[in-house]
Amino acid sequence: MAKILFIVGSLHKDGFNKQLADEAKALIGDRAEVEFLDYTNVPFFSQDIEYPAPEAVSAVRREFVLADGVWIFSPEYNYSYPGVLKNLLDWLSRPLEPFPAESSSVLPGKKVALSSVAGQSAGAGTRAKLTEVLGFGKVELLGDQLGVTLAPEAWGTGKLGLSEDDRKALSAQVDAFLKFIAE
Repeated sequence: MAKILFIVGSLHKDGFNKQLADEAKALIGDRAEVEFLDYTNVPFFSQDIEYPAPEAVSAVRREFVLADGVWIFSPEYNYSYPGVLKNLLDWLSRPLEPFPAESSSVLPGKKVALSSVAGQSAGAGTRAKLTEVLGFGKVELLGDQLGVTLAPEAWGTGKLGLSEDDRKALSAQVDAFLKFIAE
C-alpha cells in the first residue's frame, strides 16, 4: 500500500489547510496510508548546524524518504508560502553529506501534490512560489493543483466550508495523485 506524507504549511492546529488535508485523508480512505509530518521541532536553517543535521531534521528527512508521495497543503501569507514551510523545504533541499557539494538531497524524484485554501486568490501565489521552489528541488509535481477560496464567513467561524465543486475537485485531485504515485 502506498504511503502518502501530508505536510500542512502552517503550524495552526486546526487551520483551514489542515481541515482540507483531513478531507483529503477521508477521501483517500483505505487506498493509501496517510501520515501527517510533524516538523514543529525543526530549527531555523543555518549552515552552522547543518552537519551533522539536528535530530529533528534527520527525522523529517526519514519520513520524507519513506513516503511514496508527499502532499503539501499550504496557506498563503502575503501572496507566498509561510516561513515555517520554506524553512522545512530549505532543510529538505540541502545535501545529505557536506562533500561532495553536489551530493543529493531527499527531494529529487519525489512525487508531490499541492493544494491551498486561502482568500480570494485561492492560494495562487503560494502554489506558484512552491512550484518554483519544488521545481528547483527536482521533485515530480502533479500537474493538477487545487485552490480553494474561503467563504467570507469562514474567517469568523474558523470552519472550512467546501462547496460541491470544491469537493469534486478535491476528489479528482485525490484520484489523480494516487494514480500519479502508482506510475
